[in-house]
Amino acid sequence: MKRKAFARKVKYLIKQPVRFAAKDWALGFAFPRTYAKMVAKYDVDPRRALFLDVKSRQMPDSFPLVMAYLKGAYDIESTFVGLGQNENAGWVEYYKRCLALMGELARAKYVFVCDACDVLSCLPLRPETKAVQLWHACGAFKKFGMSTADKIFGGSRREKERHPFYENLSLVTVSSAEVCWAYREAMVLDQTPDVVQPLGVSRTDVFFDATFLAEARAIVETAVPSISNRKVILYAPTFRGRVGEATGPDALDIEALAAALSDDYVLLIKHHPYVKKPPAIPAGCEHFAFMVPQVPTDILMAAADACISDYSSIVFEYSLLDRPMAFFAYDLEEYDDWRGFYYNYDELTPGPVLRSTEEVLDYLLNLDERFDAAALAVFREKFMAACDGRATERICRAVMGDESVSPV
Repeated sequence: MKRKAFARKVKYLIKQPVRFAAKDWALGFAFPRTYAKMVAKYDVDPRRALFLDVKSRQMPDSFPLVMAYLKGAYDIESTFVGLGQNENAGWVEYYKRCLALMGELARAKYVFVCDACDVLSCLPLRPETKAVQLWHACGAFKKFGMSTADKIFGGSRREKERHPFYENLSLVTVSSAEVCWAYREAMVLDQTPDVVQPLGVSRTDVFFDATFLAEARAIVETAVPSISNRKVILYAPTFRGRVGEATGPDALDIEALAAALSDDYVLLIKHHPYVKKPPAIPAGCEHFAFMVPQVPTDILMAAADACISDYSSIVFEYSLLDRPMAFFAYDLEEYDDWRGFYYNYDELTPGPVLRSTEEVLDYLLNLDERFDAAALAVFREKFMAACDGRATERICRAVMGDESVSPV
């Protein structure tokens, strides 16, 4: 095993300079040059919107509501392109997809992204094109972007400045006025602070849709038929490590939870999509704990009676449902050193911060007495004030230049 690990390390060290050189060539020369050629070849289509996701080939849930509203209200035709950077395509195939993307970018009047995007940022974007960052998360929890430059998780400040991820943006939509400062810091937008606007997060509109909420439980019961009449606990932790080698936490004692709770509850486990090989459910717990990678997170939240997380921004969205949540932060100090938070963790969390399975179990067994609805309401108003079921409308109207739109 040691020999294999050493061989992998050597292979990595050999490949890294090649990858860095390829990245410099692509972002510094090939993509901008190809884009410039496409700009010379094509005019901008005023009815064309491009929705771009770098990491996956599947459309993220940040896009569909905006696409539908633009089509219905403004007759804007939308195209989705997923580059699949995180889906093992290989960097040569990935760069080919990026080069093919340049024609789409050159013709688009509107470009929407929901994550870091060096491909868009490296281009001499034509002034007629409006680039909108919808972002994939609410609030401001763990640090990202330039905010991580001094942390273990983040790359060096020099590398981030060499190949930025948040250039060319005309609008960044966030969940409340409270968090604008964090996005300006992370995306290096201090010189253009008005780009960041608390218009809400489009995908949270579903939590104000009575039909969506009513159907969520039925969808989950179809995916996990053995739920029966039991209540649902959603365990949705974030990943550990770097994006390319992400692992899921395994400190929660599922066997202990099953022994105490399985008559009344089921545990649905949703690891971060970066985690390719999540920890297995212990033998004998199959009647209680279920992996549900196939069920969208928003549906799981809508169906859950309580949520356990750690450092995931899922808790901001879950707060809209006014249900109990707890924070299993057994490695808080280590994670803080690794990545860091925008707010003091213990002051931020609207539920108990727990360090052991015993504490988690004690909270779940006493939910009626322990759930602090007042603290949750304060949290929701502070971090989610612009998420009121009309975020998609506000965002689209702002993108289309409706000057009557006011941030929440």
